[in-house]
Amino acid sequence: MLRFLHTADWQIGRQYSNFAPDDSVALAEARITVIGRIADLATEHEVDAVLVAGDVFDAQTVSDRTIRRLFNAMAAYSGPWILIPGNHDAALAESVWTRAQRLDAVPDNVHLALTAEVLEFAEAGFAVLPAPLTQRHTQSDLTSWFDQAETSNGLVRIGLAHGSVQGVLAEEADSPNPISPNRAASAQLDYLALGDWHGTKRINARIWYSGTPEQDRFKGNDPGNVLLVDIPEVGAEPLVESRSIGQHPWIQMTERLAVSSDLDQLITKLQQQPERGVVALRLEGEISLLGKQQLEDTLSVAEARFRSLRYDLSDLSLRATEEDIAALHADGYVGKVISELRDEQDGDDGEVARDAMAILASMLLEKQALGGDT
Repeated sequence: MLRFLHTADWQIGRQYSNFAPDDSVALAEARITVIGRIADLATEHEVDAVLVAGDVFDAQTVSDRTIRRLFNAMAAYSGPWILIPGNHDAALAESVWTRAQRLDAVPDNVHLALTAEVLEFAEAGFAVLPAPLTQRHTQSDLTSWFDQAETSNGLVRIGLAHGSVQGVLAEEADSPNPISPNRAASAQLDYLALGDWHGTKRINARIWYSGTPEQDRFKGNDPGNVLLVDIPEVGAEPLVESRSIGQHPWIQMTERLAVSSDLDQLITKLQQQPERGVVALRLEGEISLLGKQQLEDTLSVAEARFRSLRYDLSDLSLRATEEDIAALHADGYVGKVISELRDEQDGDDGEVARDAMAILASMLLEKQALGGDT
């Protein structure tokens, strides 16, 4: 029986410039450390090979240090790794791959499939038919040569490619680098390992996208996995098992607040999210002044708890309640101003009135906390 890991879209060297500096560094580092966990998983399950279906690097311009660190991270698995270039790291005449070779950074057990030719691993019982990208985009199906490719008798045939299966993925994914949905059948492949789609996806029993092992965008397409694949014999249907391996799930939340219980539910939802999560929170609706103070405390705690928390409160309106005004303990001139602002909340200048009340309330509450008088 042949057993291997299928992975893709490592995007090593990706930068997260839209995040806070400490978060961007941690997220970039996670793309390296997940490779070590893939190597450990390969060793644990005694696989015959690890197949990497393109976009190993995020760009051709990654540093020499990053190149060396990647191959160092693979060291825990001593069996064969077979890597192909994708659209981010295409095998140009001068590329990240030629630099890696000049640096002598590629271990002997790592096979760079930079040209379209069969790689046979006779002792392990399989052959790999690679379709490396030699430019960022192509309009032709680079897997078409698989149909005529000859391999030795008795070897499991595995295709390795990076691109978009036509007519199957979401419409926006049907881009350059097309792949026929019938390729496994027409080329008599036992399995076709694909990259480019960042989520785990079954096209049919013999064609799979593994997805990226470390999630990198807010998209619910089952990212953060590798595939453990068993093929009992030539022609047998593959047994494919998805293994979660990523550290940082990306979680997008949109919540509407209207009554106080909505805020309680939001706090509970935030507490239920994994601590290593990358969370984007958008709030809509209305919130009281006291509720806003509770929300700010909640977000402050959550910012320290999550790997990253970014929130958008632009569609959340403040609305003072009788309870808010009573809690401010304001009398005299200040109390009169607050009452007037409250009455103007629904007028033509309601937004200005609510903002002014929020500022005044914040000052009063802070003064109360310090033991001052209103």
